[in-house]
Amino acid sequence: MEITRVQKEQGVSLLKVVVGEADYKEAVEKMLHDYKRKANIPGFRPGMVPMGIVRKMYGKGIVAEQSYRTASNAVFEYLQKEQIDYIGDVIPAEEQGAFDFDNNTEFEFMFEIGEAPKYDVTLSTKDKLVYNKIKISKEMHKNFLDNFLRRFGKLVEVDKVKKDEALTVTLDNGELRVEDAYVGLISMSDEERKPWIGKKVGYKTTININEMYSSPAQRAAMLHVKEEELASIKPEFELEITMIRQFANPEINEEFFKTAFPEGNVTDKEGLDAYIDAQIEGEMVRECDYMFAATVRNFMLEKANLAMPTEFLKRWLYTINEGKFTMEDIEKDFDGFIKMFSWNYIQRQIITAEQITVTEEEATAEAKDLAAMQFAQYGMPNAPEEMVASFAKNILENKEQKNHIYEKLYEQKVIASIRSKVKVTEKAVSADEFAEIARNL
Repeated sequence: MEITRVQKEQGVSLLKVVVGEADYKEAVEKMLHDYKRKANIPGFRPGMVPMGIVRKMYGKGIVAEQSYRTASNAVFEYLQKEQIDYIGDVIPAEEQGAFDFDNNTEFEFMFEIGEAPKYDVTLSTKDKLVYNKIKISKEMHKNFLDNFLRRFGKLVEVDKVKKDEALTVTLDNGELRVEDAYVGLISMSDEERKPWIGKKVGYKTTININEMYSSPAQRAAMLHVKEEELASIKPEFELEITMIRQFANPEINEEFFKTAFPEGNVTDKEGLDAYIDAQIEGEMVRECDYMFAATVRNFMLEKANLAMPTEFLKRWLYTINEGKFTMEDIEKDFDGFIKMFSWNYIQRQIITAEQITVTEEEATAEAKDLAAMQFAQYGMPNAPEEMVASFAKNILENKEQKNHIYEKLYEQKVIASIRSKVKVTEKAVSADEFAEIARNL
């Protein structure tokens, strides 16, 4: 067997592998005997098919398969032996000629590889980055506080509709009467609420329930019937408002603090304000860290200035996706792909050079944080530890989610490593300024 490496274009090599019969004969004979043993051909008992018939029926395909496999394995052995670093995968070359498996015993296979670009980056405090930190505004504090208080609020009766109240109404179409139907203005758009603004208890009107709610589930819930019963119900109803209730925040008093903070860690308005600001800062840290990670990525991509074999990578993407995308599709999304591909390559260089690792314990802790966040979104901010641990275990048993967690933790450590070597200046910005910076990253 003979392997020759030829430069095709900048950053791309062709590997020519000449495979002779001696290289694949043993594998072919073994496979033919396996076929003979398993072949089910009419007129012959299992295992008794003459080898000549097996060879005639399957020989050509087996030679093609085994010669290619021999060449492919030889390429990987060659790359490892010569310590050639490549990116993507080894793919069949466009220059590959035709094969004559009927008459020839020696075949030339052609592969191409994308050569890994040189990474040579030295970081120092001369490299300057900005960590943008969002300032907590009065409006931000007020909105966050209002959302927090809503968790402990309740519905109270009011005399008229002002914005997004909850209405209890009576519906009657002569055939069906519903005494305590519910109309939730909070789920409506401002335009849909307009006819209700200013209305009081006792107000009467005519509605078409099909026009009021497009969702069959909403209409069925309002009428207290099953969805399949809707078709037989006349949609025009006389409606009368019997109660108007508004969601009211609780009074900030001793009872509220005992309910909201049973551990006793917050007992007055001053402490509540400090708690709200801490919660906002916690959420803002995630946003700020995310932006800083994007800043670091852009900085490292520019500093490394990697000479990626872009045309090869486009061919590689087309090949590995087996026709799922056209070259036009790949071209359209290629800028975003090459940016993330290059960043992942830079990360691998740093991880290897600095021997960065992520432990199983760290991955488990991250999975638990993720589980706790999901429980909080479903109204369980203090889910039991065993429930969180069980959910985290399920997350890590999902291969895709597990990989995502490890990738996230590795990136965090890479970002931290880069941050420790450069000069980072914190800059306080408003939420609007932060959003504008994010749009331009």
